[in-house]
Amino acid sequence: MSAYRPPAWLPGGHLQTLYGALRPPPRTPLARERWETPDGDFIDVDFAGRHAATCMVVLFHGLEGSSASHYARAIAAHAAARGWRCALPHFRGCSGEPNRLPRAYHSGDSAEIDWILRRLQSSHGQALFAAGVSLGGNALLKWLGERGDAAGAIVRRAVAVSAPIDLVAAGFTLDRGFNRELYTRVFLATMKRKALAKLARFPGLYDAERVARARTLYEFDDLVTAPLHGYRGVRDYWTRASSAPWLERIRVPTLLLNARNDPFLPAAALRAASRRAARDVVLEFPATGGHAGFPARRPWLAQRIDAFFSTE
Repeated sequence: MSAYRPPAWLPGGHLQTLYGALRPPPRTPLARERWETPDGDFIDVDFAGRHAATCMVVLFHGLEGSSASHYARAIAAHAAARGWRCALPHFRGCSGEPNRLPRAYHSGDSAEIDWILRRLQSSHGQALFAAGVSLGGNALLKWLGERGDAAGAIVRRAVAVSAPIDLVAAGFTLDRGFNRELYTRVFLATMKRKALAKLARFPGLYDAERVARARTLYEFDDLVTAPLHGYRGVRDYWTRASSAPWLERIRVPTLLLNARNDPFLPAAALRAASRRAARDVVLEFPATGGHAGFPARRPWLAQRIDAFFSTE
């Protein structure tokens, strides 16, 4: 049972999803670092809060998100107000500057999660708290399951918010009807622009005309995301990158927070997760909240993450 209750004047998953994006909280002062990756690329990491803080929270953003996303602003502001240090890594190409390599980022990139967390732990000197929202939540959960007991040496606790744990179910849900026109169209606008810009630098990666015509995530991921990252096609990508099969192997205290009215993921996928999650995974599936929304008079989502991280 979740304590979340939406405002009476903001009913339904769509409104609860859109409200935060349309009414983002103020920006928190951030300091940016550029990190060179082991494969010759780079990522940008933004930091909020005091350098000397004893607690560090790492937040992985969602599809086409960044440190400017409404949930990132709220979580970073709350962490800084608590005296914590907050690290907000950008997936490749999401910090406002194109990355150097043909590759980009994807929902199952647990290797990138591993590299980022290990580097942050090395610089911070103790175990971290990690959170991921949407795509970032799925990648974090997959990493936790893959690493099993070993993840506990790097992160003390973890939270995944609105994670599309079943990418096949989420992908087809986003590609239908109203969802396709409201959400997928917005995602594809920036994803296609980035993909075509990358094609200008790396001719022959994929078919420009087909990318420009893509109207679904299925088409785009089949043309661009899957082949760029070593998958045989969209079905192979969505299946192998999903975190649901890894939930039973998680050995770090982890909160999986998904609203049952999330427009991005059918509630049936959450029921399936309930049957396979390890005992270290706390399942919190409130009836409402939308996707990465959970609007409230106070920053409910940031406070819920804080409460879970503060639990001993």
